[in-house]
Amino acid sequence: MKFKFSRIIIFAVFTVTCGALISFSSFKKYDSALDNRELINKVFESVDNVKTLRYNLQVNERIKGRMQHSESKVKLQVSPRKLYLNIKGIEVLWTQGTNNGQALVNPNSFPYINLNLDPYGSLMRKDQHHTIHEMGFLYLADILKDGMKKSGVGLDKNFKILGDELCQDRPCYQLAITFPDFAWIPYTVKNGENIITIARKLRLSEYMILENNPKISGYNDVKEGQVIQVPNAYAKLTLLLIDKEFMVPVSSKIFDDKGVFEMYEYHNLQINPIIAPEEFTRNYKGYHF
Repeated sequence: MKFKFSRIIIFAVFTVTCGALISFSSFKKYDSALDNRELINKVFESVDNVKTLRYNLQVNERIKGRMQHSESKVKLQVSPRKLYLNIKGIEVLWTQGTNNGQALVNPNSFPYINLNLDPYGSLMRKDQHHTIHEMGFLYLADILKDGMKKSGVGLDKNFKILGDELCQDRPCYQLAITFPDFAWIPYTVKNGENIITIARKLRLSEYMILENNPKISGYNDVKEGQVIQVPNAYAKLTLLLIDKEFMVPVSSKIFDDKGVFEMYEYHNLQINPIIAPEEFTRNYKGYHF
């Protein structure tokens, strides 16, 4: 019985128009009340204070060489982690410590029964960059922290506030993060590793690794001692819009060495709204599990 599963996605961000990969030499100097490190630290502080979220997520991801678009409505509790999302009628519910770690999915199509699916499995990972576990701001904050670590004393060469920008009529800081020496390097797979664990350890995109190793058929298709190619940074260029009130990234545009890799944008974002516990149960009114 074949089941066609639509895209399920994650995480944070916006679209900034940029036709090609660029260096800081092309950016106009901007005098901000915040310096780069202060801005990033405020983002980390705000992310740490997020307990619950409501938002509509718009996603554009490069899949097999073409950009694909999807949208979802999301409710998220950070700890214990609970998640509900609706993707044009497809409903997904995941709560920490229940259902053997599987997501409850109402496909709203054939076979017209609820499914219990592994968030890392082939159905829920098909044609998308991330899993439901990366939704919210914590994953992006972790990537930013790693970027700061890689920059070291040269932070201001890699991170730069470009100016102010409106996103959905809200004032934002525009921040660029560039790694001009972005390159692919060899990595030897260690015992017990797969593409996902390697990506998490190195703070990289597992989909990008999979895309650039065409002989690998899936995230588990590697073995100890195998040499694969991995990037030396998450992205060559990242453009973020950081909401001045919420101090979280409400949009991002990510480039690799091929061009635009992924774009994420939050709409109708609510930080720390009250979400009743029953909204993370299958029998909540309006759900169709």
